[in-house]
Amino acid sequence: MSVSVPEPVASFIDRVNDHDEQGFLDSFTPDGVVDDWGREFRGRDAIRRWSDEEFIGARGVLDVQSAQPTGEGVTVVGDWRSNHANGLSSFAFTVEGDRIARMTIREG
Repeated sequence: MSVSVPEPVASFIDRVNDHDEQGFLDSFTPDGVVDDWGREFRGRDAIRRWSDEEFIGARGVLDVQSAQPTGEGVTVVGDWRSNHANGLSSFAFTVEGDRIARMTIREG
């Protein structure tokens, strides 16, 4: 990753790109949320079911283009490539301690 992304999001992206499902899930708080274009998946079981089809299971890779710190975390824009969807996407992360509490995915 050539763009500087703060932790724990940098490690999260590495786990995603390595297709490390357990590491991906462990990056979230127990009640973490993925908001994928308005569809919300709360908790690791729901996130796993979503990810099996659309994220890790789709062999997704994120090529980070930019990272902008926010008050609660960081917003990363990058080129997403997978067996499910492709294109420039924005990933807004809310961080609690060393875990991700929320990941919101929108068009980049």
